[in-house]
Amino acid sequence: MAEEELLSQGATQRVLDATQLYLGEIGYSPLLTAEEEVYFARRALRGDVASRRRMIESNLRLVVKIARRYGNRGLALLDLIEEGNLGLIRAVEKFDPERGFRFSTYATWWIRQTIERAIMNQTRTIRLPIHIVKELNVYLRTARELSHKLDHEPSAEEIAEQLDKPVDDVSRMLRLNERITSVDTPLGGDSEKALLDIRR
Repeated sequence: MAEEELLSQGATQRVLDATQLYLGEIGYSPLLTAEEEVYFARRALRGDVASRRRMIESNLRLVVKIARRYGNRGLALLDLIEEGNLGLIRAVEKFDPERGFRFSTYATWWIRQTIERAIMNQTRTIRLPIHIVKELNVYLRTARELSHKLDHEPSAEEIAEQLDKPVDDVSRMLRLNERITSVDTPLGGDSEKALLDIRR
């Protein structure tokens, strides 16, 4: 038993060391000014690989900041960062600097989307039909967009109005999401068990 604990501690330490190494490395990437952002984004859109890399490397800390918010959700920090980096890359590919907003605002949505999708796909104990998952994603995405727009957590009525859906349908999907989250989220601490696992 003691040997297993030592092995577990060693594995944990290696993960921590790798995380610290990564965080140390990205700390050397300077942030871009608004003017530099527009310059490199325009060049990246035209296929300039060096500009694309600069946009990505300058925003890796944003990925870490967002990934930290999803701790204790079943994925290790480095896994969350890896998923978030995929969202960042997608954001660089899609970003149009002529629309007038900062890249970080645009990238945040893509980073959160890829992290949340990874958590949903990799840690969900309860398997839902794919059409339900897609519908739930629409409701959750709309809720996030409204929360940015309204500066508060939107009500079922506000989401329903935005989607032109019955309030009862929205409420039912939001309750489903709450039940999945409460049953499927790890209990915290060193335990990776979810409430659903304990009930079995």
